[in-house]
Parts: sequence; structure tokens; C-alpha cells
Amino acid sequence: MAPDTVVLVHGLWVTPRSWENWIAYYEAKGYRVIAPGYPGFEIEVEALRQQPEVIARLTVPETVDHLAGIIEALPEPPIIMGHSFGGTLTQLLVARGLGAAAVVIDSAPTEGVRVNPISQARSLLPILKRWSNRHAAAGFTEQEFHYAFTNTLPAAEARAAYDRYAIAAPGSWVFKYGLFANFTPGHQETWVDYRRADRAPLLFVAGGADHIMPPSVNRGNQRKYRKSAAVTDYHEFPGRSHWTCAEPGWEEVADYALNWAVEHARTPADR
Repeated sequence: MAPDTVVLVHGLWVTPRSWENWIAYYEAKGYRVIAPGYPGFEIEVEALRQQPEVIARLTVPETVDHLAGIIEALPEPPIIMGHSFGGTLTQLLVARGLGAAAVVIDSAPTEGVRVNPISQARSLLPILKRWSNRHAAAGFTEQEFHYAFTNTLPAAEARAAYDRYAIAAPGSWVFKYGLFANFTPGHQETWVDYRRADRAPLLFVAGGADHIMPPSVNRGNQRKYRKSAAVTDYHEFPGRSHWTCAEPGWEEVADYALNWAVEHARTPADR
């Protein structure tokens, strides 16, 4: 029987509010939808903007543990979908054996993906150019957010997205797991066992016009799994930005992700 629950994992610089369209869309299809926040992110965007210390002190291990606890408490393995760094977190959850199927959309890479396009470096430069951001909650200006996230939107729509959704992110995550990650020796907190065969099927979805996590990053991440016997697919939507889950036409992405996950979901016999 196909999973009846979808867990949506948000990325950096946003909160679960970023999934509001998908939540209503999937619920209308009869699914139970859970969009958990990171630890401390249970409050609204406006409140988080006033409490940057909640963001600054967050760690990846506690975030993965928090999300894993929610998923493990469900009666049956769900479909897990993650956007941006939520895609990284989704890969870490799948590596723990969680989920019936998983989709990562415009995913930030897990450790060992050595693809760093110029547009990605330009997107992250506002955070990386300030060494003090290593221990701070680091945000984008409206113009920086437009370049990194909403570059396909007209200025007014990009401004509205920024006003409604944008928050700061843990600067330490950008430094540890971003452009400098592959210069750090040893396994880090975003390392996964790419060879694992007994994991959930995994789909990478990329937006052709994404600046911060371009298709080359997602293709590079998918190729890391090439020695695994588990299903690992890739699909690209031309002309779509990093804001693909909310920009016009997001329904096409939501439908493709859900249909793929339902088709490839592991049954109890497969586990």
C-alpha cells in the first residue's frame, strides 16, 4: 500500500511557512502532511526574526535527530521531501533507513560533492565575506535573496516572497557545509554512506535557472550514489529558480515529486 503521509522539510533562510501551498495541495489529495520546523522554529517567521539566537545556535545533528524523531513516531514510513538544505537533511534521514521514498528539490549537497558553480559562490558570498557570520544568524538583503532564490520572479513578486518568508540562517552551516566543506578532512555531519543499498528510493529535482543550487550541483550529488543498488533518479525543470516550490507553476513540480514517490515507494515487503 502506498504511503499516506508526506513529510516536508524546509531549507535555510525560510521556515515551514515556505511549504504552505504544498501542504494545502497535498491535503486536498487526501494525504496527511507534516511540515516540521527545525528545533526552535515552531514560532512564526516574524517572531524568529526577533530571536536570531535561536537560529545561530542550531546544529545539524540536533536538527536531524529532531526530524528523525517525528518520522519514527509515525505508524508507517512516509514520503519525505526536502528543499535546499532540507534536501541535505532528507538525504541524512534516508541514510538512517527512514522513509518509504524521498524527493530532494534544489538540494544542497551532502559531503563530497565537489561541484561549486560561480552562481553558487556569488549567492553565498554575502554570508561568507563576513567572518563573524560563523557564529551568527546570517541573512540576505532583499536584493541578495532575489539573486539567490527568486531570480526568475519580477521585482514586486520577489519582494513579496522576501517579506513573507525570509529569515536568517545559521552562519556556521554555510561555512561548514558550503563552499569550504571539501577542504575539511574526515567525515563531517553531512556525510552519508552513498553505497547503501537498503535505503528508500531517492529523486533529485533541479531547477534549470537555480543560482544557489544549480543543476550541476544536484547532478553531482546524484552521481555520488551511482554505486548503490537503490533507485536514485534525477529530473530537471528548465527555467525554474531556487524558489521552484512557490514560483508560478509550482503545482507541476509538486505533482511530479508526489507521483514519482508513490510509484517508487518501498512496501513493507521491500524493507
